[in-house]
Amino acid sequence: MTVSAVSSNDHGVVSVSVVVFHPDRQLLARTFDSLAEAGAALARVKPGMSIHLFLVDNGGMPDMRAKLAALSQAGIESTVISGHGNVGYGCGHNLAIAQASSRYHLILNPDVDIEPSALLKALEFMDAHPDAGLLTPAIVDDSGQLQYLCRQFPTLIDLFVRGFLPRAARRPFESRLARYEMRAQINERDTLWDPPIVSGCFMLFRTDVLKKLAGFDARYFLYFEDYDLSLRTHEVARVVYAPAVRVLHHGGGASRKGMAHIRMFAASAFKFYNRFGWKWL
Repeated sequence: MTVSAVSSNDHGVVSVSVVVFHPDRQLLARTFDSLAEAGAALARVKPGMSIHLFLVDNGGMPDMRAKLAALSQAGIESTVISGHGNVGYGCGHNLAIAQASSRYHLILNPDVDIEPSALLKALEFMDAHPDAGLLTPAIVDDSGQLQYLCRQFPTLIDLFVRGFLPRAARRPFESRLARYEMRAQINERDTLWDPPIVSGCFMLFRTDVLKKLAGFDARYFLYFEDYDLSLRTHEVARVVYAPAVRVLHHGGGASRKGMAHIRMFAASAFKFYNRFGWKWL
């Protein structure tokens, strides 16, 4: 494993980990640009709030030196972790979490655009609510529609319908999906405490909480690592959905990514249910 630092060993008030495997270069560049804007907005209001990025290369990362230099110019220093191979999403983040010495740590997907005020609002909320250990934002898609990514504990039917049925075939299951996706509780106005499961595309933790949990469970290569971590977080801290914090997520489901992803999804689901209990209906 190679660790290349573009900074001192100070990981700032906020550390951020982004794990990539043959990423879309344009989406990754947008993520970095949005991080720079959010960092600048944070620094204007809270000058002491420094940010450090851990970029974890699981393989196939394009040359991002120019973007990392631009982040440095914006006051966001970075560490590139590479050479370890494709260890999976959660294990990749764990490599960064092990090095983090920050107050807060943000787990961030390489296909997420952060709104300029998002980091400032998130940190203000966390500072005002010391019982909150994990914050999840309002997440919208490319059309600006709210994504319902806070979840109840899933049944096998929920997972199959949500992940694999075409939209037209889901109509008989709408009430089930609405319950699973917490549509009655999740909106763009109201803070919601303790949703059972939140999305791994943007998870802002108190770093000490994340370290107490030892990060992600290494048994998941891809998929369900965020479900597992969410459920375990409730054992040590509160989880909060804070819609004043907004991000845009460009991601897609496993069924749209081919058979290899479907197999990984099924393998991770099996590990998840073996750990937390099977729920069929």
